[in-house]
Amino acid sequence: MTFPDDETGQVLAEMQAAGINLNEMHNVVFFQLFEQELQAKAMVEHLAEKAPDMIVTLEPDELPNVWDLNCTVTMIPSYEAIVAQEAEFELLAAKFKGFNDGWGIEA
Repeated sequence: MTFPDDETGQVLAEMQAAGINLNEMHNVVFFQLFEQELQAKAMVEHLAEKAPDMIVTLEPDELPNVWDLNCTVTMIPSYEAIVAQEAEFELLAAKFKGFNDGWGIEA
């Protein structure tokens, strides 16, 4: 399987090379960052209502005044699915004054 020559494509290629079967379901974690805990909590509440099956965790970042909101989606991690999900999280996080900060697969 080949992937586009961008950051997402490179990560998927590395995972494939490491022996991860990308045709199976995986827990993919999408990372959102916020400067205000209240804004992050507002997104947590929104997701609890709109996507109750999604695993969502909120914790302080190692940087001061930054909050990490991790959203775990069970999916087949195709390039197209990852890019589409990241775009959705980017728009949603922006509504709560945060931003998407990448993704990873729980190993």
